[in-house]
Amino acid sequence: MRHRTLRGAVGAFVALAALVVLSGCTSAADPTVSPSAPVTTPSDVPTISASADPNVSQYTSTIAHVKGDSIDVSATPGGPTTMTVKAEDVLTVPDQTPLVLLVKTVQADGIEVYLPVRPNGTTGWVNPADVDLYATDYQLDVYNADHTMTVSEAGIVLATYPIATGADNLPTPGGTYFLRELLAPPNPNGIYGPYAFGLSGYSPVLDNFNGGDAVIGIHGTDDPSSIGKDVSHGCIRMNNADITELVEKWQLPLGTPVYIHE
Repeated sequence: MRHRTLRGAVGAFVALAALVVLSGCTSAADPTVSPSAPVTTPSDVPTISASADPNVSQYTSTIAHVKGDSIDVSATPGGPTTMTVKAEDVLTVPDQTPLVLLVKTVQADGIEVYLPVRPNGTTGWVNPADVDLYATDYQLDVYNADHTMTVSEAGIVLATYPIATGADNLPTPGGTYFLRELLAPPNPNGIYGPYAFGLSGYSPVLDNFNGGDAVIGIHGTDDPSSIGKDVSHGCIRMNNADITELVEKWQLPLGTPVYIHE
């Protein structure tokens, strides 16, 4: 199973390429990457009722697709707005990438979501009327100590990939995150490889880097000898063939949960 709509239509997820947002991944000497043409993967899935879905299980995650370009967040269900998350603040090219959030809890009067803001792990409540919900059985598990990452569907591991993680003084932070955007560098043989996912988390030790916020990402590399080592500024590096398979074969929807284990 790929991913299933719980309420409303699910649009395509878009890959873009202005990689300055993944500034936590590289050194200050690395060049800023200019945008390239979008890469789009359609999501052609039937609408179903979450409560009536017999396939919803402990392995199913719910993703909130924000209807507009911003969403008000409250500290309690139905409470006053405490912050507004804007696509322009958390996405590279907000007019071409949907604003999505990973759902933690669903209630009739509110939906608790993980937010792509500091500090890592921040959650808040949004109005159910402001989002469309859909589900995925995919998840990514990153094991820092073992330098491996698995992609699973419905609790079954589909593939295991070797990775590089953050250096000791620039660690890849543990916790629950989600895929918030997919980027396609114009040079697939460059420092980020052919693809890069931006995650909802940030470096725990860097406030900003290389002209942008220190966002954690999953991306390819032009240095395959770094795989299996603690060498990055917090990002997760993959061999280019592996990140290509992750994107093109599994077609993970934006909002897919990413669990980083220490």
